[in-house]
Amino acid sequence: MDTARLLETRKWVRNELDRCVSFWLENGMDSEHGGVYTCLDVEGNVYSADKSVWMQGRCGWTFAYLCSVYGKNDRWLAASKSCIEFLEAHCVNHDAGGRLYFTVTEDGRPLRQRRYCYSESFAAIANAEYYALTGDTAALERARKYYDMYRNITGGHMADPVGMPAKVEPSTRTSRALGLPMILLNMTSVMLKYDPERQDYYHENARECIDSIFRYHVKEDLGCTLETVGMNGELQFDNTAGRVVNPGHDIECSWFIMDYANKVGDPELHKAAVRIFDNALAAGWDKEYGGILYFIDCLNRPPEAYEHDMKLWWPHNEALIASLMIYRDTRNEAYLETFYTLLDYVKAHFAEPEFGEWYGYLRRDGKPTMPAAKGSTYKGPFHLPRCLAMLDTMIGEVLGA
Repeated sequence: MDTARLLETRKWVRNELDRCVSFWLENGMDSEHGGVYTCLDVEGNVYSADKSVWMQGRCGWTFAYLCSVYGKNDRWLAASKSCIEFLEAHCVNHDAGGRLYFTVTEDGRPLRQRRYCYSESFAAIANAEYYALTGDTAALERARKYYDMYRNITGGHMADPVGMPAKVEPSTRTSRALGLPMILLNMTSVMLKYDPERQDYYHENARECIDSIFRYHVKEDLGCTLETVGMNGELQFDNTAGRVVNPGHDIECSWFIMDYANKVGDPELHKAAVRIFDNALAAGWDKEYGGILYFIDCLNRPPEAYEHDMKLWWPHNEALIASLMIYRDTRNEAYLETFYTLLDYVKAHFAEPEFGEWYGYLRRDGKPTMPAAKGSTYKGPFHLPRCLAMLDTMIGEVLGA
């Protein structure tokens, strides 16, 4: 290990985190209506005032999490509170069992409802992290409510009160998605830290998530983890959806599992998670231009998604976390070199030196899509600040070992 290089990396990471956080606080927070705008251009100008409900939860979590890592900061805590309060006041569909909307107007009028429960997942972790800082028991009860709602709807334990039809006609084809147990595992990790009264319940859910991922989605013989499989894990290779590998999802999933393996002291589970990372990066790394491809077909057939060969910010955030986590846990120098390779790529292509934050969307050749954006309905203050704060912490752990 080159200590000087790691120290220099930590300096860069901390600077990027400061610039990222400042970008969102200065440009994204809505002082009139509350909550956060995330459709921001390169300079931080709002190009759409509609608000992503995902991002109210994600931003609420991020700024509370930063307080937990670096100490309470009044501005961060206020940003978290604003997003959580906006979400509760304006983003709940009371006519559909308390499910959350997907998008609302800037003043909180509903725009779009989706069948997916990801809005609830981010609301759960935001409220849990905020409770840990403030002791606000109402926030803990909301965290539990949204956690249970996500778990029960996605696990088939209750009917979805929204009542939207399935994405694919279930009498013709049924399938299961990797994202559902993966996100529940991450939610569970947060709840385990802050809700000791329900520890057994959360550990049971974590084990079920991990079992589902390995039983159905991880295909060791194919060297990949599939996004979509049949209900019993069967391959559905007669259609493009059944062959999709999302390397970023797989990599994010790998460190969620590693994190849980570390919590419970399971080295074999940790090794299995490392294999998920290895396979995903090997399959997703663009050998011509560098960077991680968004989607690939596991049989090397044409992917259906037109954005399949783009480079998005978040898979690279997750790969930085996972590679450094593996190095911290194993001291295998190969993963430190992988980390530096990824770091060189993001410095050259995603980091934007003038205004802060990162470009969200690159073409395959690494140039930003034009006009370039720093945020969107799907990109806000979440993946990047989480990544940078975790890298800062893990580098400190490596250096202090």
